Amino acid sequence: MPPVTTRTALATRRNGARTEQVAEHLKAYIVAQGLRPGDRLPSEAALIAALGMSKGTVREATRMLAAQGLIRTRTGPGGGAFVDDITADHAMAMLANFFYFRDLSVADLYQLRIQLEPEVAAMMAGRVPAEAMARFRAETTRFDHPPRDAEEERAQHVASLQFHRDLAALCPNPLLAFVVGFIAKILSDLTVIRRLYEPHSRALWQQGHDHHARLLDALEHGTPETARAVMRQHMEAAFGLMAEQEIRVARGVLE
Repeated sequence: MPPVTTRTALATRRNGARTEQVAEHLKAYIVAQGLRPGDRLPSEAALIAALGMSKGTVREATRMLAAQGLIRTRTGPGGGAFVDDITADHAMAMLANFFYFRDLSVADLYQLRIQLEPEVAAMMAGRVPAEAMARFRAETTRFDHPPRDAEEERAQHVASLQFHRDLAALCPNPLLAFVVGFIAKILSDLTVIRRLYEPHSRALWQQGHDHHARLLDALEHGTPETARAVMRQHMEAAFGLMAEQEIRVARGVLE
């Protein structure tokens, strides 16, 4: 038998709906007015008068948007509510919560990586800033030898995926950059949480080492078509080996 809905529960739902409505009004106002990070929102009294909502509802809506990273509040002289700049890391952390209980698999993630990361590589061929390229090449020294133990294997996995996030961050398409960076972050978290690095795999290290070297050359000197092809080969090879790691961990097979 379903639980009886009480007046308190109904009131809570109505209050929640009003709070969301006010939050949506505030977001629409920010867009309509062309407000940028650091700009001040109208005062609480002005919002109450304009929206015809209670002080509690307006404050709760403000808290909701602050939790989402869209605004920040400051007390004292010169205080108030201000538009805030949502960082990619903050947005990814919030989105990751949605997938927390979705039990994503390696196949789920690589299905997208295989399609999207070659496009990032193609867009960035010949366009990676010299400073970033020098940093990418310096970081590959982490992979110039097979990992000596599980801890180094974990560190190499994480560093490899961080490279993909850093490359995506340079992509001029902000949506593509965010999606690719988010998938790499989820895969990094999944690798660590499920300890997919523990079954030692020299083949996984070798393909990562070789493909990263080829990929950096393609990004620095190659055409978009070459960079796209190298990245796709890298993603397809990594998918096969990571899927094997997932199976080995599930079976409890450690070398």
